[in-house]
Amino acid sequence: MKHRSTTPVSNSLTARATLVAVSVLMAGAGVLQIGSAVLARNYDAEIKAKQKEADTYNAEASRLEQMAGTLQEELNNLNGQISTLQEQINASQEKHDDLVAEIARQEQLIEQNRKTLGIILSDIYIDDQITPLEMLASSNSLGDYIDKQEQRTDLRSALSDKIKEIKALQKKLESDRAEVENILKDQQSQRSMLASKQAEQAKLVNDTKNDQDAYASLANQRNGEIAKLREQQAAENLRQLQQSGWTGGGIPAPSPGNGGYPAVWANAPLDAYVDNWGLYTRECVSYVAWKVASTGRFVPHFGGRGNANQWPTTTSGMYSPTLGGTIQQGSTPKVGAAAVTYGGPYGHVMYVEAVHDNGTITVSDYNLGVDGLYRYYNRSASGITYIYF
Repeated sequence: MKHRSTTPVSNSLTARATLVAVSVLMAGAGVLQIGSAVLARNYDAEIKAKQKEADTYNAEASRLEQMAGTLQEELNNLNGQISTLQEQINASQEKHDDLVAEIARQEQLIEQNRKTLGIILSDIYIDDQITPLEMLASSNSLGDYIDKQEQRTDLRSALSDKIKEIKALQKKLESDRAEVENILKDQQSQRSMLASKQAEQAKLVNDTKNDQDAYASLANQRNGEIAKLREQQAAENLRQLQQSGWTGGGIPAPSPGNGGYPAVWANAPLDAYVDNWGLYTRECVSYVAWKVASTGRFVPHFGGRGNANQWPTTTSGMYSPTLGGTIQQGSTPKVGAAAVTYGGPYGHVMYVEAVHDNGTITVSDYNLGVDGLYRYYNRSASGITYIYF
């Protein structure tokens, strides 16, 4: 069970080297009994390393999530541009189709007028074969003759003008169609370019999301490994607790409330802050230091020597202004004392709430189950060093 201070107790490189050496000895000798607490498995270091990896993976996953969001916005913008351009293409195509239909209609009109003009010109030609004297003779009067001549001339002129008008309109329509076809060609080219960018952007979004999922998966994997380590650490704590005289079976269940421990610390994650005595919050050492100080007694700043199993050495002979003398320790339980056990790499410390005649004590503590939670329970009073602040 970890009881961390703001300064590591031992050099991590040395610890790793020691573990490697032990592994080598075990491989060569077959069986090696390890009784020293120095060589106890350092769950805290393993958890801390895996938590650092999980935090790194989570940070990368968050960064990729933000990147994917930005890329998705850009993709949405491209999709919007393509949609708008497609609407423009549809409008241009509709205009083009209307022009093609109008050109065909005008060509039909030209053909019809040409046929009509041909008939008229044929009639005029036949009339032109008749001498003016014969035409005059066949007319009812001179005025009738003159009217017929004017009508023929006007009709010929009107048809000729109409054909010219239709041809001019047809020329304009052809020009408009060519212009629309150029516009369509440009728009379709733009659509092709945007579609290419869209495909690239979609792939980038997909790849980024896949990377994000991969890092999130790695973070979840590390968190699972951390949970298993905490279970193993809790089992080790129970074993050490039983060796120190605990006879109540498993680790006691968490108790209601927080034992008065400040909410800003109790409601924060485990090890989220460093308290007034240089100890990580929601650890057993932080709780007991606060508990003693809350009764008006002096508690020193531990200055990096705050693991529970270091408390007896750290406080030995230290002057307490509230006691008017040095801090004492012993094996006799007293209410208000800090009760220290030495199991594991960090030990454990509890606050003595009550002393009973049957050789048991009532204690309160934090993080006995490596869960950062408050507990209030009875246990054996033996095998403990008591510090009287």
